[in-house]
Amino acid sequence: HSQMIRTLRDEVERYGPYSLAVESQYDHPMLWGSKRTGPDLARVGEKYSDDWQVRHLVDPRALVPESIMPHYAFLLDAQLETDSLPDRLWALRMVGVPYTDDMIENAAGDAVGQARPDSDGVNGVVERYGQQTAVRTFDGRSDMVTEMDALVAYLQILGRLTDLPQQIQPQPEE
Repeated sequence: HSQMIRTLRDEVERYGPYSLAVESQYDHPMLWGSKRTGPDLARVGEKYSDDWQVRHLVDPRALVPESIMPHYAFLLDAQLETDSLPDRLWALRMVGVPYTDDMIENAAGDAVGQARPDSDGVNGVVERYGQQTAVRTFDGRSDMVTEMDALVAYLQILGRLTDLPQQIQPQPEE
């Protein structure tokens, strides 16, 4: 997959407005490129339901028969490890990702809070990450926060961190 819609006319017509650097400000390394093994993910956020995303990750060919994507069913049983998140965010900040001290300090609680709206960690998630940040149980499991929650939350935010793409319209050729 690529997470970049290039400025090429056929890509803009197929996928919508071209990608802007601000949309990938939290991605490191940047996942921009020209290799297209699967569909472009730049604007996949909220295009499909959480349930669809989970079912697709568990058994891609059940939803897209021609898919060559591997299965990721194991993510449903993999508890999300949050203890190291502050250190990871701090390291990412050292290479230019714009995490604030508040984001780093609250990283573990925010990860749990984003995937468990009834938890104590929910307070401040939207305040720190913006209104586009979804707060809900992504994988349908309420007993633990899983790697599947994290991946679906990530997929659901792609293309939603800025409203700039919606403001950019392709210019007609003269």
